[in-house]
Amino acid sequence: MNTFLASAAAVAAGALLAVQASLPAQAASGSSAFGPTSDPVLFVHGYTGSAGNWNTMADRFSTDGWPSSHLDQWSYDWRQSNATTAQQLSTEVDRLLAATGATKVDIVSHSMGGLSSRYFLKNLGGTSKVDAWVSLGGPNHGTDSANGCFDTSCTEMRIGSGFLAALNSGDETPGSSRYATWWSPCDTVINPDTTVALSGAANTRTACLSHTGLLNDATVYAQTRDMINR
Repeated sequence: MNTFLASAAAVAAGALLAVQASLPAQAASGSSAFGPTSDPVLFVHGYTGSAGNWNTMADRFSTDGWPSSHLDQWSYDWRQSNATTAQQLSTEVDRLLAATGATKVDIVSHSMGGLSSRYFLKNLGGTSKVDAWVSLGGPNHGTDSANGCFDTSCTEMRIGSGFLAALNSGDETPGSSRYATWWSPCDTVINPDTTVALSGAANTRTACLSHTGLLNDATVYAQTRDMINR
């Protein structure tokens, strides 16, 4: 009987080891990408967007160890000027820093969200509070799809707008913050595709993804996580 139990235990242990071997290293070891130097992440959605746009990416950060207190799916009135949104974003950054005790945040933006957050960094002292800034499909130099909408924020996205001319004047990536952009050759909302890239940023071309696909793609997530978490 004892021999039988010992054999059964050995088989069970072998099965457990086989299951563990098939899991990703992080899941098997219980390790976390989040560490003492990781910053809270502030997500900024785009035109007609909402905080819910970030559910998939925020869930992935959570799985990788980020506590809910460090994942801020912020929302705002996307019709207003991006300069107004930047002022509200400044207040939200201060709130998040106070709530978490962190000294800096990381900003991950989608589409138009890149414009208000860049305005914050350039004009409202944001570089002292932002460690890393990410733009996923941002119309950083304008997009022709903005020609068909007329909200203040949308007209600011038009190629050659005064807002963009001022935002892109001088250094496009000011201060000590780290900047990165991701753009897709299949993004039909951001035209031309090259509008996304910024001088001084790490600019990455993705696989053939839609504009909203940038939010949910696992590879883009992993690259974004690794970029901000340095």
